[in-house]
Amino acid sequence: MAAYGLYTHIQSNKRRSVALLIGLFFLIYVLVFAGALVAEVLILGDAPLDYLVRAAAYDFVKALPFATAGTIIWIAIAYKFHQSMIDAVTGASEVSRAEEPRLYNLLENLCISRGITMPKLRIADDDALNAFATGLNEKQYSITVTRGLINSLKDAEIEAVLGHELTHIRNGDVRMLVIAVVIAGVISFFGELIFRIFFQGSWGGRSRSSGEKKGGAGLAIVIAVVLIAVAWLLSIVIRFALSRQREFLADAGSVELTKNPDAMISALRKIENRGELHAANSAVMEMCIDNPREGFADIFATHPPVDKRVEALVTFAGGHDPGLLALSAPDDGGQVVNDPPAGGPWGGGAEPADKPFLPGQPPVDPGGGPWGPRQR
Repeated sequence: MAAYGLYTHIQSNKRRSVALLIGLFFLIYVLVFAGALVAEVLILGDAPLDYLVRAAAYDFVKALPFATAGTIIWIAIAYKFHQSMIDAVTGASEVSRAEEPRLYNLLENLCISRGITMPKLRIADDDALNAFATGLNEKQYSITVTRGLINSLKDAEIEAVLGHELTHIRNGDVRMLVIAVVIAGVISFFGELIFRIFFQGSWGGRSRSSGEKKGGAGLAIVIAVVLIAVAWLLSIVIRFALSRQREFLADAGSVELTKNPDAMISALRKIENRGELHAANSAVMEMCIDNPREGFADIFATHPPVDKRVEALVTFAGGHDPGLLALSAPDDGGQVVNDPPAGGPWGGGAEPADKPFLPGQPPVDPGGGPWGPRQR
């Protein structure tokens, strides 16, 4: 079966998925030890730090089988029911060719052109402009498109979005992201559980003998809190970093599938800041083609800015950036009529170059056009 996008990315994603699974168990075990340390403080009170650490290590060894079993059960639940849970949040439902012939045919043609097993097709009745792929294997893979996106984009633009999501599936991004979301869920669950145990427990516990040195409880709590915070932050940073990188690669894969970089660019410009699924949680938004929700720092942004993605498509795929695009109502035939931006169809009052730019061909004549020097 042919690969597309960045060819070596498929094998790279498989290695990353294995690393994520290893990281999942490692971070959970870090949290289990932190929880054992908190529990010993609650039980023993202000005992020496070395005694608390030894007691926590003993508890950690006893808890390992239960933590491992609980994590495996969590993953199994996500594997079996994650699509049902996502559908419940987004209100999406599976559609057939008879129900959505336009969308179904676009997806089918893309799959046939590359010999790709066609994923299930779902539509979310939401006015937002967005799409995402889900699933962990060929039987589960599914692409969900919002009603707002179908009504607002032209066929070529919808095809580009579908190609983007197909690239996520083919490159293993979808499976990897589901695993990453499971990591975050497990970390959040254990972290919250530990804090509840600590804040709802009674501080003090039983004290050691009067001749034994005390004063380790406060430092033990600090160590536990630091371990929890580091595990939580690592799970988020890894998940977000992987999300950002995969979007560039999926954009490139879409262009390789459709041979139409301008369609991918115009789709991104229309989707930009119009993709908020208000009923969806952050985990679902991370799967979308664009996530308008931003973190408090750039490292916590799940998607690269649309400007950066468009810039990459212009630079490496030879596409043209029309700038921000307004949406128009669909005509009677269900096709979208897009009014050209002010100043002509190319935006900014500038006409296109006499010849289209070719990838890798440097412009030679300074002085014109919204994409830089004009090619003569």
